Amino acid sequence: MDAQYDLIIVGAGPAGLTAGVYGPRAGLKTAILEPDAPGGKLVKTYEIANWPGQKLITGYQLALDMYEHATETGVEYLYGRVSKIDKVEDVFHVLCEDGSLYTSKTVMIASGTLEKQLGLEGDDTLIGKGLSFCAVCDGAFYRHQPVSVIGGGNSACEESLYLTKFASQVNLIVRRDVFRAEPHIQDQVLSNPKINVIWLHSPVAYVVENGLVTGLEIKSNVNGETQVVPTKAVFPYIGSTPNTAFVSHLGITNSDGYLIVDENMKTAIPGLFGAGDVCAKFLRQIVTAANDGAVAAQQAFHYINSKH
Repeated sequence: MDAQYDLIIVGAGPAGLTAGVYGPRAGLKTAILEPDAPGGKLVKTYEIANWPGQKLITGYQLALDMYEHATETGVEYLYGRVSKIDKVEDVFHVLCEDGSLYTSKTVMIASGTLEKQLGLEGDDTLIGKGLSFCAVCDGAFYRHQPVSVIGGGNSACEESLYLTKFASQVNLIVRRDVFRAEPHIQDQVLSNPKINVIWLHSPVAYVVENGLVTGLEIKSNVNGETQVVPTKAVFPYIGSTPNTAFVSHLGITNSDGYLIVDENMKTAIPGLFGAGDVCAKFLRQIVTAANDGAVAAQQAFHYINSKH
């Protein structure tokens, strides 16, 4: 069976879009499969200050720049949510939820991660009704109202700072007594008068009236006492899980679901590569994702050439 493509990239975050530049430049017929807007988590990030050559750029603008670069280089951008990948007689079959089937000589998985939920009743039903995983997308809906952010890492702190542009107060609820964010971000949070840090507490229930969030019940991790924090929106930033369910049957993930790849972004299946946050790795940043995408695309080129 002849393959439709030389390289199919699953996901259009920084890793996928970078591979979308390197693939066509290497002469590979390349397609990106993505169910949402290009950019991945870039479009949910307000400002980026660690992309080399850009002292400060919005996530939306960087995503747009990467998308335009990839499409102008020749990548084919296809909308679709991948449901399963299999290798049949040296050709990869990529099946989407809508029934579309694509074939390729190589595949690069750059499907990223999904935000972790709080594990509370209402996690699924309250999205868009006071529960959001994207401060950049929804923050402006809560002008002059109190909001709450859950988490103590870079994302929680950065999005808390962003929300101060709109909210009357940002309650930052941290389960430990220290942040995990970078020191300079911590300093900005602690010096911002609109951010109220509530240490050593965890959320236990959404307070809902007329179908909308009006508060968040939290519990002390020290003595178990509970209190209700008035809030019109809750933004959890407590980590993420890899988006790898569609390859769970292939035996290429670790116990946490992350792709296992070597230094050349190869999985245990020849011709199948991984890149970006979906891989088991030390550092998950835009620049490391871009590196992964470049390496994986070049390895796909060498793999195809080695077969002929």
